[in-house]
Amino acid sequence: MLSLLKRYRTLLTVGLLLLYPFGAFLTTGRRGRDPNFVDRVVIGLTAPLQRGLIAVIDGAKSAVFGYIDLREVRQENEQMRAENLQLRSAVQVLGETRAENERLRGLLAYAEAVPGPEIAARVIGVNPVAKLLSVRINRGESDGVYRGMSVVTPDGIVGQVVRTTGGWADVALVTDAQSRVGVRVQRSRARGTAAGQGKGPLRLENTLRTEDIQEGDAIITSGTDGVYPPGLVVGKVTHLEKTEHGMFLGGNIEPAVDTTRLEEVLVRGSPFGALVQGPAAGGAGGER
Repeated sequence: MLSLLKRYRTLLTVGLLLLYPFGAFLTTGRRGRDPNFVDRVVIGLTAPLQRGLIAVIDGAKSAVFGYIDLREVRQENEQMRAENLQLRSAVQVLGETRAENERLRGLLAYAEAVPGPEIAARVIGVNPVAKLLSVRINRGESDGVYRGMSVVTPDGIVGQVVRTTGGWADVALVTDAQSRVGVRVQRSRARGTAAGQGKGPLRLENTLRTEDIQEGDAIITSGTDGVYPPGLVVGKVTHLEKTEHGMFLGGNIEPAVDTTRLEEVLVRGSPFGALVQGPAAGGAGGER
């Protein structure tokens, strides 16, 4: 028994000091009296402990409520972050839809302004084989698309249909190395051929060196190759090569249409309607 008292004497002393005010209150609290010497000693000894306990309790309470508030803030932040992502996704979709509508309006306006039937189509594939630069469109024979028909956009020519089935068709691009387009200079009416090089600008060929051609001249289709109607935009001259000898001059033509960014196109009938459904060559025959 004595060993227990010695072991827990500090705890018992503190407990008695804490219980003494409570007992005094119960016995004399209703009558009321001034604290005596013992009361003052007990209060002086227990006050720091009480303040410490109150501080610990207040700190724990603040920590608990702070954690609850922080958790709620985190949940609100996560919810706001999710809503922000949804809004950004919606804005992106709306922006893409608006851009598509603008392209389609331009395509429709061009189709209405140009005489003759046109078939609107969407690019659905790109040929990965380097031997033939082509794209696939979602219109085919069932829609009235046949080999040899020209493909254009409001900005200029794109290429010619080289293969078609019931629901789709392949279009060889003007930039393909086998492509040849009969062209003329819009300003001076000089004739020539725009040849694809596989990448980069088109090559100006078969133009007499005595012709009036300048850098920056607009190049349009001449309508003599049996594929493209006359007057369609091909591009502009960006470089000329005039030699002292020879019959022809060379140069580069920057295409009006960036064929790497095609999304919607128009398919137009060949100037020679009777040949539209017949076999077509790999590229349009240029002028000779």
